[in-house]
Amino acid sequence: MSEQSTTPGAESTAVVETPAEKKASRRPSVGRNIGLVIALLVLVVVGWVTAEENFMSIDNFLVILRLASVIGVVAIGMTFVITAGGIDLSVGSVLGLSSVVATIGAIQTAASGFWPLMVFVAIATGVVAGLTNGLIIAYGKVVAFMATLAMLVAARGAAELISQRQTQVVNNQGFLKFFRGELLGISWVIWIFAIVAIAGWFLLNRTTFGRRTVAIGGNATAARLAGVNVKRHTMYLYMLSGGAAGIAATMLLSRTTAGTSTHGQLYELDAIAAVVVGGTLLIGGRGTIGGTVLGVLLFATLTNVFTQNNLSTSVQLVAKGIIIVVAVMLQQRFANREGTSSP
Repeated sequence: MSEQSTTPGAESTAVVETPAEKKASRRPSVGRNIGLVIALLVLVVVGWVTAEENFMSIDNFLVILRLASVIGVVAIGMTFVITAGGIDLSVGSVLGLSSVVATIGAIQTAASGFWPLMVFVAIATGVVAGLTNGLIIAYGKVVAFMATLAMLVAARGAAELISQRQTQVVNNQGFLKFFRGELLGISWVIWIFAIVAIAGWFLLNRTTFGRRTVAIGGNATAARLAGVNVKRHTMYLYMLSGGAAGIAATMLLSRTTAGTSTHGQLYELDAIAAVVVGGTLLIGGRGTIGGTVLGVLLFATLTNVFTQNNLSTSVQLVAKGIIIVVAVMLQQRFANREGTSSP
């Protein structure tokens, strides 16, 4: 078994694992990801057979990736929160608020000569909303479900007040030109998703921040006794989730060319579904960015297959619900197996 050494007043934990333990700990994650890859390939085959040549075109695969990109960025931020044993129901509303604030006339005018200002404002709005969530949860000791539910309502209301329930058109051509541009024939929106996913993987798997996130999700009390500032770290996690929603808002603005309070509706449910299907435990203590990416791609491909076959959205929702239930049942089975196998 791994040994954990603690020092009074220390700010970090030191976990020593043998090579055999490291290999064993990675095996379940690899197995789950292989299962997701197989499911994704099966779905591609179904699309190929039912939609024929239209589905297998490069253009259609790029459409799937663009569809997955926005919700994918939101889901990566959500992965960190859920890994730590939390939940963020406000990301969809925060995305809508960020899109509205970034497209205010005064902001667009100020950004006329420097379009990245709109990006900064959108991300900053998300971070501030996440900071508010983090302060209420960590220091106000309000349950994450209720705190973020309150932010879901408040952020959507604030977006409606700011925009006066009107659509704000993006007229900054520099902003639109960049986000609608391509690199090596691939949209910048897809590249942004890839960059965020790689950065998220590195942060969760190769940094002290990631180790502390997993430790808090596994046992917050033990993490605190080991020297981790649980409250401060929790605040950072919700800021990260809000910032991811802000990034996603800029990506959605480029696709819709408008900021509106209706942006991001039900995105929190799609993000949670992708994270859970990807293998991150809802109770915390285990998270996987690679699994989240595969979960997002699985749902995006499912939507594309249904669209290609002219099936109703109602059937799509039923299929998505079944996938989520199966994923949660498998999670419980894995959790019970790991619990009985540990001494």
